[in-house]
Amino acid sequence: MIPADSLPEASPWHAGERALHAHVGMAERMAQIGPKLLRDYMPDQHRMFFAQLPFLVMGTVDEQGDPWAGVLEGQPGFAMSPDPHLLRVAAVPDADDPLRAGLADGKSVGLLGIELHTRRRNRMNGRIAAWDGKRFDVAVSQSFGNCPQYIQSREFYFSRSPALRFAAPPQEKSQLDDAARALIQASDTFFVATYVDDANGGRSVDVSHRGGKPGFVRVDGNVLTIPDFSGNRFFNTLGNIVANPRAGLVFIDFERGDVLQVSGQAEVVLDSPEIDTFAGAERLWRVDVRRVVRRPGALALRWKFDAYSPTSLGTGAWPAGLIAGI
Repeated sequence: MIPADSLPEASPWHAGERALHAHVGMAERMAQIGPKLLRDYMPDQHRMFFAQLPFLVMGTVDEQGDPWAGVLEGQPGFAMSPDPHLLRVAAVPDADDPLRAGLADGKSVGLLGIELHTRRRNRMNGRIAAWDGKRFDVAVSQSFGNCPQYIQSREFYFSRSPALRFAAPPQEKSQLDDAARALIQASDTFFVATYVDDANGGRSVDVSHRGGKPGFVRVDGNVLTIPDFSGNRFFNTLGNIVANPRAGLVFIDFERGDVLQVSGQAEVVLDSPEIDTFAGAERLWRVDVRRVVRRPGALALRWKFDAYSPTSLGTGAWPAGLIAGI
């Protein structure tokens, strides 16, 4: 493993990200382009994009220091940006959603705006500037876009009003059961939350997308192994794991609205014969799942493949290495 503190301090990348930049021979290049790509405000196109979305993916950290990824939903317009330094969200996680424990004034959060049917996505990390239990504002710390690569195209619809909460009780466990493993093994998409703390007590939370052929996440008991292929070389997620080996993942049953959230210890694998067992992988990362929350029917949203999605054309239409290395 690369020591996360082996490189001199530089902005906007933290030590874990810089360690991976150096590992792939991109340290100088990323130092040059980083300040141009990572902003401390939301450009107008991002502000308009967030305002048209029916859901956001969110990352928070609970009192135990465990990161969680989850989904907030609402009619388009439930998220809006009154100015380039602020995003206002008129929705909060359900009381039984582990995201809820990480929401309070001053808490750091990660947000991903992603539109599956157009395959657009933009990320925003920041700090809660206002919170009243029903809505919250996020002050922007870092804003940047991602390419559409590896996003499975799906059309959305609401099965009920997003204001109506489903009463099915959550299922909390300390390990994966057969139903959870089946959902993970059938998934072509998940989202991952990670975070880092700096020497001054500051925290940065990030949440990102991962996609691949169904089965691209290998499940061995409570351990998930994920291949990582060439991407934009930002290494936001993996850099966070290098610096702080924890991750929270959310898997969605897009047809039923079920949500599976897991959190656990994580590691990045840079040098192992096992990498070659995943076609096209440049590295792997693993999550040893310690906490599991399954929330049946939690989402009002449902998704279906559009007419031209790769899956609708058969598994042979997917490239061999279908996952982002970001």
